[in-house]
Amino acid sequence: MIKTRAKYHLGQVVRHRRHPFRGVVFDVDARFSNTEEWYAAIPEEARPAKDQPFYHLLAENDQSYYVAYVSEQNLIADYSGEPVEHPDLPDLFGPMEDGTYPLQLQLN
Repeated sequence: MIKTRAKYHLGQVVRHRRHPFRGVVFDVDARFSNTEEWYAAIPEEARPAKDQPFYHLLAENDQSYYVAYVSEQNLIADYSGEPVEHPDLPDLFGPMEDGTYPLQLQLN
């Protein structure tokens, strides 16, 4: 049994270590849980280990907004206090408070 503890939490703003994007964590997998095709598309020398948390992010860069799936080893916390402008943020989170986004559940 693999024991993992996520370093980042829902609503936290993070940045990618190598690529110029940042985002808000909206889900966490305890270990890799994407397709083998997705994993194989990563250059072998840059492939992260599968036995670590992977994060689903509402991500943004200078050109677009998207959903990213990133290993813990490739993330760092973003303490800039700058808001993330992803258009789907209000569907899951309330306004930024103290550099993080509080989870906001809307029941129908």
